[in-house]
Amino acid sequence: MLIRCFVWIVMIVFLFACNQREKKKVANMPIVNIRTIENSLKELASDKFMGRKPFTKGEDVTVNFLVDQLKSYGLEPGNENSFIQQVNLVELNASPDDVLRLKTPQGEMSFKSGADFVVYSERVEEQVSLEDSELVFAGFGVVAPEYNWNDYKDLDVKGKTVIVLVNDPGFGTGDDSFFKGDIMTYYGRWTYKYEEAMRQGAAGVLIVHETVPAGYGWAVVKNSWSGARLYLDEKENATSEKPSIQGWISRDAAIKIFKSSGVDLSNFHEKSRAKNFRAVSLNSTLSIGLTNDITKDVSKNVVAMISGAKKEEEYVIYSAHWDHLGVGIPVNGDSIYNGAHDNASGAATLLGIAEAFSKSEKPDRSVVFLFVTGEEQGLLGSAFYAENPIFPPQETIANVNMDGVTFYGKMKDLTVIGHGQSELDDLAEKIAKKQGRYIMPDPDPGKGYFFRSDHFSFAKIGIPAIFASGSYESMDKGVQYVDRMTKEFLATSYHKPADEFKDSWNFEGMEQDGQLFLEMGLELSKEGVNISWKEGSEFKPIRDKSMRD
Repeated sequence: MLIRCFVWIVMIVFLFACNQREKKKVANMPIVNIRTIENSLKELASDKFMGRKPFTKGEDVTVNFLVDQLKSYGLEPGNENSFIQQVNLVELNASPDDVLRLKTPQGEMSFKSGADFVVYSERVEEQVSLEDSELVFAGFGVVAPEYNWNDYKDLDVKGKTVIVLVNDPGFGTGDDSFFKGDIMTYYGRWTYKYEEAMRQGAAGVLIVHETVPAGYGWAVVKNSWSGARLYLDEKENATSEKPSIQGWISRDAAIKIFKSSGVDLSNFHEKSRAKNFRAVSLNSTLSIGLTNDITKDVSKNVVAMISGAKKEEEYVIYSAHWDHLGVGIPVNGDSIYNGAHDNASGAATLLGIAEAFSKSEKPDRSVVFLFVTGEEQGLLGSAFYAENPIFPPQETIANVNMDGVTFYGKMKDLTVIGHGQSELDDLAEKIAKKQGRYIMPDPDPGKGYFFRSDHFSFAKIGIPAIFASGSYESMDKGVQYVDRMTKEFLATSYHKPADEFKDSWNFEGMEQDGQLFLEMGLELSKEGVNISWKEGSEFKPIRDKSMRD
């Protein structure tokens, strides 16, 4: 009996000690400060930052603010002795002809710039034009050997202009075995369309815009691809290989062209999805020109770090883009595109995480806080980093990216874009459950969000990367509330001056996501914790190769 009592006493003491250790562990958990997020967001989205466009005074104000904040947290410079990684860019300010002119079997046609088409050129040349360039319809403009698909088969498009559809052949079919069904592959991304047209030697390429498969309306096309745009400053021979003209045409304009061609392209989506589809000449020619104002300059990625205590040469990288669209076309008298949600919210949340890390025990691995430029112009800052990494990719454990963090308050979900790609999903789910949340795959995978933020640049060089946020179900107000708010934001504010800081925003969701990402980083920074791409991910072979080399 005495022995039994002694055993019970020992067990009670043991359980009490464990409980105390657990309480101490929780008590020592660093906390993301909601006021840091709110105040940083309000500042970054204010008019004095002028929409945070690279190559403007707004960039200088933004970079200085970020560096000052990071220094105030006591963080180290992330690029040797500097908080700056210089990003060589070229700005091309395109002034296209007001009219796109066509010669068709039914006579001459013309379309109006801005209303019917938007064009630009990535060639670093002052004058670029197409004159009577033959028009060819090339379906989705996809060459995908793994799907036994080639829209350019037996087609010579040198000197010609191709018209292609947005997204990929699988979208809208409901067949997950056809490409990935409604989940957009990289073949559906507009950047791929231009890359493939370049490989085929096309002189011009126009993507047919449609709101549902594109994932955004015509206003986004008009605002995002008009005027000055930035590109990585590549060698001249690289830009000379690109199509002279690339851009978008409206669905209505495309249908008029198809009808005037004398070619039966009724039900052009269905015909383009057919496995026996072959590109067809539209029996028409196109003429358009533009003038580029060329400016070469240097933009800046901002990078800070905390060196690891045990594995200093291994890294966890957080990222968020600091840039937006700057000063542009006035809407209701407002010309400053403040970008409060996109992406002052992500940059502010990352500042909150950096501050929390600075107050915690030193991690085993080094933790990097990277604020990148040029995301709105095509992931330029992260792409530059991927091509010129400060920290070796094979020694980089993971990337956690923030872009457009919710302002709806606490959320029940954590929606993971590209869910199923890597083991980061499992880690995120573990922490989300502690917050009383569930993991949700992207509910609208056809819009290709996985290819539209900076984590993709890390994935392309094999680094496991995650992009997630609470964006589906409010903790208090449910799914319908979030759906209504999201639709309203996309219709009225996305890439418009109306994306401004609002006192009515609830920052508890940003705090909640920030805390989740903080705890992910704390786990990833532990010695011995490793993350892999899952089987079937297109990025796993890249990672495997980099680890062998």
